[in-house]
Amino acid sequence: MLLSAISSLKKAFYIALSPATKMNVSADSLSTTNSYLICNNCQKVIRKKEKGMKVLRPLSSGPSSFIPENEIVEATPVDSHTILLLAEEYSTSGRLDHLTQVMGLHPHYLESFLRSQFYLLRMDGPLPLHYRHYIAIMAAARHQCSFLLRNLNEINKFLAHRPWLITKDHIQKLVKTGENSWSLAELVHAVVLLAHFHALASFVFGSGVNPEPDGENTNRFQQMGVSNVCSCDLANDNSLEDGPFSSPTLGMADSVSELEALMERMKRLLEDREDEEASQEEMATRFEKEKKESLLVGSGGFQDEVMPTSKVSRFVEDATFGYQDFARHGEDNPPTFRAQDYSWEDHGFSLVNRLYSDIGHLLDEKFRTVYNLTYYNMASHEDVDTTMLRRALFNYVHCMYGIRYDDYDYGEVNQLLERSLKVYIKTVTCYPERTTRRMYDSYWHQFRHSEKVHVNLLLMEARMQAELLYALRAITRYMT
Repeated sequence: MLLSAISSLKKAFYIALSPATKMNVSADSLSTTNSYLICNNCQKVIRKKEKGMKVLRPLSSGPSSFIPENEIVEATPVDSHTILLLAEEYSTSGRLDHLTQVMGLHPHYLESFLRSQFYLLRMDGPLPLHYRHYIAIMAAARHQCSFLLRNLNEINKFLAHRPWLITKDHIQKLVKTGENSWSLAELVHAVVLLAHFHALASFVFGSGVNPEPDGENTNRFQQMGVSNVCSCDLANDNSLEDGPFSSPTLGMADSVSELEALMERMKRLLEDREDEEASQEEMATRFEKEKKESLLVGSGGFQDEVMPTSKVSRFVEDATFGYQDFARHGEDNPPTFRAQDYSWEDHGFSLVNRLYSDIGHLLDEKFRTVYNLTYYNMASHEDVDTTMLRRALFNYVHCMYGIRYDDYDYGEVNQLLERSLKVYIKTVTCYPERTTRRMYDSYWHQFRHSEKVHVNLLLMEARMQAELLYALRAITRYMT
């Protein structure tokens, strides 16, 4: 009886969130507006010939353009704790936003995330409330994520795209004595906010989280500028041209064998660990190899100029500044960041907590929650230890950011992460606004949507921690 009541309550929440009406608009109904065309598969040839035109397209319904709405409802746990968590979030604003609905597939993590975000934005802290929200907009704007403080722009762009370039000199410029100087506590608060929303943009785009309807989109349509890839191509992946990430659709037998092959590789790696342990020299060599191979992983084949602009673009300075690979061919690259020399557990946590009390505990809880989150299954297989796979995902992100763990064998990354998954990881982490439905669908064909959302949670937190490590190390060096 209780389970039935909880399930009914959960469905009521989602019904309340659904659009009251879904409009069906034909091309004829828009024939009087020559500047706009409905963007669909039938008009690919037209779009390809008329690059630069504007498109009026329907907004996708439901929380995600990647995950069917009914599957989100069915997969969300119906235990009393989850329902109370959703009810509390619903009561604060009268709705559950799309982000909360998608993250709700993993309520244990959602609870930690909401607690941390609430503390960052609303509880007592070094920065005034209006500064916090402006900084959040600045961070989201670096990735055109539409979901006063000019001297933060430089550290914002470095954190978002190339955090390894942050030095103690950047910190000194911000905290030096003067009219617009920052205290170290204020700077730490700002850095955590920036990293939080940079990483959140990765989750939003990686999970296909749809924009919330607003007053300007009451008719459920969205206007976007387009060159040779339009916004519906980015959401639904009706690409005009095949990119390097494309792969043929796998049949059921192929995708099952793909899953079985992954399970077999995990089993073999466990056996190899027991038989022989690699030397430190070999582990260092494998890290360098993986770091260099990440250069060969594409970002979906999109050029910077095809990305549509957004309403938050006006908050971006130096919009052409973007991600570049940590290890670049033929260039003097920055030294590898060795986690044994500066880690979150031994260094970052204590610094953050000292300068911005309690946020260190909240961040640490969030990192640990996502890193240890498991349901002991993989697709149709149960009683599976996924620790190896979760660690490979987390450490691959850090590898792309030049961070190395001496106790990790990076040879496991190549064994566990197929190329299409690496393309997806690099895109979501480094160029999240370029993520497409095809990339999302291109890996782990037998896995549940909730498992792919779990991947995105790991990528989000790995990225946030990487940004924090570089920024906090620079602050530590400034202080000493």
